[in-house]
Amino acid sequence: MTAIRAVVRSGRVELDVPADWPDGTEVEIHPLPQSEADDDAMSPEEIAKTLAAMAQVEPFDLSDVERAAWEADRLARKEREKAEFAGHIETLRRTWE
Repeated sequence: MTAIRAVVRSGRVELDVPADWPDGTEVEIHPLPQSEADDDAMSPEEIAKTLAAMAQVEPFDLSDVERAAWEADRLARKEREKAEFAGHIETLRRTWE
């Protein structure tokens, strides 16, 4: 079984999602620690380090030859996917006959 989250309001536990556990399932309820700050928040030093690393990344530019090769590959992939899709449609059609 997976854990589900809930909130206490007016002395009652309100579930975020309906529980599909069977009647008689035993549970334990423990309050989560209260925190004003987000535990996943980056420190100012981590932010500075990340920004410095991002500033060192060079822009990604394609040459005309690379762009033409990419476009040809994209069009070939598109045609292949359209052909495969037609095959899937035929399989579904036969399934529902």
